[in-house]
Amino acid sequence: MQKISLRIMETGYYVVCFSVLTEITSYAYIDPSVTTYAIQAIAGGAIAIGAVAGIYWRKAKRKLNDKLGIHEKKEIEEDVIETEDSTL
Repeated sequence: MQKISLRIMETGYYVVCFSVLTEITSYAYIDPSVTTYAIQAIAGGAIAIGAVAGIYWRKAKRKLNDKLGIHEKKEIEEDVIETEDSTL
């Protein structure tokens, strides 16, 4: 495990050194619409990840509840309307 983490750190070091040594200055203009699009893409990805996590959370919770024998009973309440009849 220590050899693997050392190898990862060494590779990261080489990548950083290579990117610093071969740095090219770019004089480019980023349009505000591109920034808005990037923010929307990031937000969409975060929402999709949250939805997938929620779905798998419910599935895992249901499996665990079935395995432990816990059953959630949903009680349905009846709508009772009480009125005062003034015609009596």
